[in-house]
Amino acid sequence: MTSPTLAGKIVLVTGASRGIGYQAALEAGRRGAHVIAVARTVGGLEELDDAIQAAGGSATLVPADLRDGDAIDRLGSAVFERWKKLDGLVANAAMLGGLSPVAHFEPREFDRVMALNVTANYRLIRSVDLLLRQSEAGRAVFVSSSSAHSAKAFWGPYAASKAALEALVKSYAAETGGVTAVRTNVFYPGAVRTAMRAQAMPGEDPQTLPHPSVVAPKLIDMIEPGFTANRMLYDWEKSELTAL
Repeated sequence: MTSPTLAGKIVLVTGASRGIGYQAALEAGRRGAHVIAVARTVGGLEELDDAIQAAGGSATLVPADLRDGDAIDRLGSAVFERWKKLDGLVANAAMLGGLSPVAHFEPREFDRVMALNVTANYRLIRSVDLLLRQSEAGRAVFVSSSSAHSAKAFWGPYAASKAALEALVKSYAAETGGVTAVRTNVFYPGAVRTAMRAQAMPGEDPQTLPHPSVVAPKLIDMIEPGFTANRMLYDWEKSELTAL
């Protein structure tokens, strides 16, 4: 049985209806947190709610498109009204946007990738910053990718979005790390058995990859009160914590 190390904590997880986000939300629920699960897919959120309840946890479901900045603002207001704080943020929602030469990428699709992978995370920080500061040990972890640095051919928009996300998170961590109880970090899951990975690598055998449930515990470790590192990057494949 999982130890209730997050009992009484309020944890918000984005992209929670499937993949890493689903398993991260479930893991947080198993550890006793009340999970605020955000995703567009209502069916996936309802399945998650059932799984969290079966594990003895509780959740609040928030069907929302994170490209809607006003919805993010309303979410922050609702969290304040009900709980007055936020103990953990797992910012996982992202999209690949397809793979193609940069010069061939449609402007509308480029904007969609940047809106979800970068702007939505800025809006989340803006919306929950004060809530994280109200926690005795506010923790935020943003899921990124080594693509931010490898920037392989045909991965341009996704790579650019993750590089921008990391720069944004790095600045936020520098602003809050030394003067508040908030700690902010980045997590690389590596190659995991998810729908996004299947989209990127359609010929790959998914059974050769770790299931998201294998990766999720370490991700949730990073929002535990005892995780005091700040402005760091944890690479799950390398089991390595390095400066961001």
